[in-house]
Amino acid sequence: MLTPMQWNSEGTLDLIDQRILPWEEKWIRCRSAGEAARAISDMVVRGAPAIGITAGYGMALAAQDLIRVELNEGAEESVRGGVSARAQGYMEHMFSAYEELVESRPTAVNLEWAAKIQLETASEIASREGSAAAIFEALLQNAEKMHEKDIQSNREIGRHGAGLLREGDRVLTHCNAGALATGGYGTALGVIRFAHDAQMNVQALATETRPFLQGARLTSWELARDGIPVRLIVDSAAAYMMSRGEIDAVVVGADRVAANGDVANKIGTYAIALAAQDNSIPFYVAIPTSTLDRESPSAEGIQIERRPGTEVTHFGSTRVVPDMVEAENYAFDITPARLVTAIITEHGVVEPPFEDNFDRITGQRDAEG
Repeated sequence: MLTPMQWNSEGTLDLIDQRILPWEEKWIRCRSAGEAARAISDMVVRGAPAIGITAGYGMALAAQDLIRVELNEGAEESVRGGVSARAQGYMEHMFSAYEELVESRPTAVNLEWAAKIQLETASEIASREGSAAAIFEALLQNAEKMHEKDIQSNREIGRHGAGLLREGDRVLTHCNAGALATGGYGTALGVIRFAHDAQMNVQALATETRPFLQGARLTSWELARDGIPVRLIVDSAAAYMMSRGEIDAVVVGADRVAANGDVANKIGTYAIALAAQDNSIPFYVAIPTSTLDRESPSAEGIQIERRPGTEVTHFGSTRVVPDMVEAENYAFDITPARLVTAIITEHGVVEPPFEDNFDRITGQRDAEG
């Protein structure tokens, strides 16, 4: 099964370089939390669940550094407010790694979610005077569980989502929410993949997803690689094809979903949702519950990433617009909850009113651990 990351026996994290797919399959090796953070910010790895898992492994790399450099070795073991000097040194190092990872990309909630779990685990062990090795082993185990659980969740998302589709549906997806954007299998593409495996004869339509071309380079490659019928369309063709009756459903992923059901996803999602509503086409969002941000009542407080304008003005190293022209490059937009037909999670399908029904889903998640 395709996965964008793997921990190897040398104690490093390998990431498939998504900037050069599909032309070349090259793996980038991360030896520190800083290298993992740069891989996230540089788009070596992308997709909310995938960068969350990467952050989990990145924190494990930071803990591994504690063993290598023996941070604060020989520090006096006098207690400072209940925490020894050595433990305090451990946590200063871990908090620095946490901040670097969280700041690498601001919109996806999975990143902060995973890094925070790791920081809290490290703090709990350090407060008990646990060794650097104990911190590393616990954080690596956490990261591996995050990775495994994400794949399992994606399969459940696929199962629940496929139940919303009909035989022969033509399903539009935007950006890449497949195996490359997750631990493996995919969220939105997981729905399409599950329906295909169930022999529902579904067809995928993928937008090119300017300017990084995640749909053209990654989604179409993933689907074609797995033998799933896919057609590529330019972003601006989606509304017209809906009006012609050539699209039956829309399934997208998300980087953050607020408590009221507002969705932060790749720029262009909002326009697709508007067109879907105007043409009475269901608009579904497929996410693991780790993408749900219950701390944000609505999308108003979600920080929208703005990336370098050169991603718009250049194709590779070639400038394609006049020298005097600058570009605006919002990486995400907000789709209001009123445009969302349902949100598909590993625990089931959530329909409006989302906030009330999220309580049921998150309660179930907590009960299952």
